[in-house]
Amino acid sequence: MKETWVEIGQLEDIPKLGSRIVTTDDGNIAVFRTANDQVFALKDRCPHKGGHLSQGIVSGELVACPLHNWKIDLKTGEATAPDKGCTRRYEVKCENGRLWLAL
Repeated sequence: MKETWVEIGQLEDIPKLGSRIVTTDDGNIAVFRTANDQVFALKDRCPHKGGHLSQGIVSGELVACPLHNWKIDLKTGEATAPDKGCTRRYEVKCENGRLWLAL
């Protein structure tokens, strides 16, 4: 199935080290912005107990789940060792300050 790129706003809509939620038919997607303006998108659900990753703390290229502090790699969606699990990752890009999400 071919992905569709959907415009979801501007980079400035997301605070540095923060996130915003995009609601889709498949559930919520958390879009994160790092301190150096990299943008990543993950399903807004920790693989451990389903915590909302959008409410977690971003540090470098990781987000800490607010429930049990699992660290999730923003690039891969994988939990960092010793924890194991993965959440779905989505392609996201920034062009001229505009954000696009692949669905």
